[in-house]
Amino acid sequence: MSTVREPSSRRWWALALIAAAQFMVIMDTSIIGVALPRIQEELGFSQENLSWVFNAYVVAFGGLLLLGGRLSDLLGARRVFAAGWVVLLAGSVLAGAAGQVWVELTGRAVQGVGAALIAPSALTLLMMLFGGEPKELGKALALYGAAAPAGGTAGVFLGGVITEYLSWPWVFYLNVPIALIALAATRALMPAGTSRRGSTDLVGAITVTLGLAVAVYAVVRAPEAGWGSAETIIGLGAAVVLLAVFLFLQAKRRNPLMRLGIFRTSNLGAANLAQVLLGGAWIPMWFFLNLYLQQVLGLGAFASGAALLPMTTVIMLVMIVFAPRLAARFGPQPMVVAGLVVLAAGLGWLALARPNGNFWVDVLPASIVAATGMALAFIPSLGTAISSARPEEGGLASGIVNTSYQVGSALGLAAMTAVAAGFGADQIGDVDTLTGGLSAAFLGAAGIAVVGTIVAAVTLKRHTAEKADMSAEPASVV
Repeated sequence: MSTVREPSSRRWWALALIAAAQFMVIMDTSIIGVALPRIQEELGFSQENLSWVFNAYVVAFGGLLLLGGRLSDLLGARRVFAAGWVVLLAGSVLAGAAGQVWVELTGRAVQGVGAALIAPSALTLLMMLFGGEPKELGKALALYGAAAPAGGTAGVFLGGVITEYLSWPWVFYLNVPIALIALAATRALMPAGTSRRGSTDLVGAITVTLGLAVAVYAVVRAPEAGWGSAETIIGLGAAVVLLAVFLFLQAKRRNPLMRLGIFRTSNLGAANLAQVLLGGAWIPMWFFLNLYLQQVLGLGAFASGAALLPMTTVIMLVMIVFAPRLAARFGPQPMVVAGLVVLAAGLGWLALARPNGNFWVDVLPASIVAATGMALAFIPSLGTAISSARPEEGGLASGIVNTSYQVGSALGLAAMTAVAAGFGADQIGDVDTLTGGLSAAFLGAAGIAVVGTIVAAVTLKRHTAEKADMSAEPASVV
C-alpha cells in the first residue's frame, strides 16, 4: 500500500466519505436496537433468538473482514469499497422487505458481507491518503475512530426516530440513498490504487466465518439447551475444529488470507486483543441498555433513542478533542488501560439499575462514564494495531483490527445473552426478574472490561509519548 498525494481539500472530502462509511457500517449494528421489539412482534422471533438480528450481521461482517482486507490489497481499495456499497444496498432492501425470520436474517447477513468489503478498504484508503504525513494521519485517524462508536450510539437514536414515526423496515431502507450517494462520490474522491496478483483463500474465509457463526450459535443456544448438553458441547467443539482448520490453512498456504507472522510485530496482537475485549464489553452494554429503556422503564422508540444521545456527544467530544492530546502525552498503553477501567466502572454502575428506576438516576450518569471509557481506549488501540503492520499489509491489518472488534462484539453479546437469559431476562412480564437478568448482563460485560484491563496492562508494551503512535497531534475538524 503506497501513499497518494491528493489536493488537500479533496483529501479531507475523501476522509469525510471514509468516516461516513465507518459510521454507516457500525450504525447498521445498532440501528436495529430500538426496532427489535417491533421486529420481534411482526416476524415472530423468540426472545432468545432476537439477538440474531444483530449477530447475523456481525458474524458475516467479522468473519469476512479478513477476506475484505485481502481483496482490498489485491484488487484495489477503491474497487472493493464501491463493491461493498452495492452489496450493502442489496442486503438493506432484502432486510427491509422481509416478511419471515429467515429472510430477515439473510438480508442482515448480506448487509454484513457488504460491510466486510467497505470497512477494511476504507481504512486502506485512509492510509493511502494520509499515511505519508504522520501529523495529518493522527487527525484523520481520530475522526475515523470517532465515527465508529458514534455510529453505534447515533444508530440507536435514528432507529428510535424511524421506528416511532415511520416503521421498522426504514431502518434498513435508510441505507439505500446513502449507498447511492457514496457510490457517486467514490469515483470522484478516492485514489484509484493498483491491483496485484495473488490468491484470495476462499476456503480460509469460509472456515473462519463458519467457525465464528457456530461458536455464537452454540453460546446463544446454551441457556435453553444446557451448557452440558450434547448440542452445546458438539457446537463449541465444531467451532474449535473449524477455527483450528483455519489457522492450519493460514500456516500452510503460500498466500494465506491472514499471514500469521504478522502477529510477531510488536504490539499488534496485543492491540487487537484489546479491541476484542473492548467490543465484547461495549456492544452488550448498548444492546441490553436499550432493552432496559423500553421493557423496564417503558420508554417509546423515539424516547429510547434520544436517551442515548448524551453518549454520542461524549464519545465524539472525548475522541476528537481529548483522547489525541492524552495519547500524545501518556502513550497508547496507559490510555487503553485507563479507558477499560472507566468502561468497567460505568458498566458496574449500570448493573445497579432498578426495576422502578428512571433515566436521570439509573441510566444517564452511568452511560456517560461508560462512553468516556470507550472513547479513551478505542483510538489508541486502533492506532497501535494499524501502525504496527508493514505498509504493504495495510489492508490485512485493517481487516484484522476490524475483525477483532466485530468478533469480540458477537461473542460478547452471545455470552451476555446467555447470562441475561439465565438470570431471567426472558421474563418480559416480570419486571423485577427481567431487570435482574439485564443487570447480570451489565455485570458480565463489566467483567469483560476488567479482563481487558489486565490483558492490556500485561501485553501492551509501553512506549514514550514521543514514540507513541499516530495521535501525536490534537485532532481537529477540517
